Amino acid sequence: MAAATLLAGCGGDEPQRKQTLKPLVIREQTSSVTQGTGGYVVTWAGVISNPNRWYFGENVAATVVGRDAVGKEVVRMEQPLDAVPPAGSLKFTGQAMASARPVDVKVTYKPAQWRQAARIPSAFVPFPISAAITEKLGNGSYLVTGAVGNPYQKAATSLVVTALLRDKDGRLVGGASTYVDDVHAGTPRRFVLTVDSLNGAGQVARTDITARTWGSSGRPYEELAMSGALPPSTVKPKTPPFARDRGYQAMPVDRRP
Repeated sequence: MAAATLLAGCGGDEPQRKQTLKPLVIREQTSSVTQGTGGYVVTWAGVISNPNRWYFGENVAATVVGRDAVGKEVVRMEQPLDAVPPAGSLKFTGQAMASARPVDVKVTYKPAQWRQAARIPSAFVPFPISAAITEKLGNGSYLVTGAVGNPYQKAATSLVVTALLRDKDGRLVGGASTYVDDVHAGTPRRFVLTVDSLNGAGQVARTDITARTWGSSGRPYEELAMSGALPPSTVKPKTPPFARDRGYQAMPVDRRP
């Protein structure tokens, strides 16, 4: 889907120009099926990137279809996805129940609707993640905990935290998401989530954790950016200075005649 639109560079970042909008790019996706209570649990995770520097990708949706060994459809789910920020990416996860075991799971995507952002891309500062810990549980699941912060002056009413698990080769093996509400600047909020259905996926070596605003529209993220990001910390250090600069090294004296 492409459209020619006259862009106005915001804040002097770029001059006015015409840009052809490019479709969202599916960077990664994975799915798994495990036996659950009363059926089969189908889980999936993926990464979508937005190559358009000045536009939000909105009203994106994923369709998940699972079929059994004879080709019969045993599960279908339409999943609305959150808005994809300009020149950014969307990490997402999902889960559904199937009456019979699917042997083939496919995820397709509805094209995005485009809306020009009111701020330059650098104004959309990512939400910082701290104190992240990934712990393997005894049933093949993983517990992921940590804290998400808000770099903006305005409070974030609702954020989605997504954890993607990867093996030693960097391959995506699964993930899960949770919600955190009312995140104020300077007051990180704790999150806890469990990634299930990873039996047989191999050892998890790395966890990628991101947070984003919730909803199919980019306006919540845009409103945060318009409130302004917090300035760098200017609090004076509370510890005494070193008696001697540990990084100091005297230059050798030039004794040439």
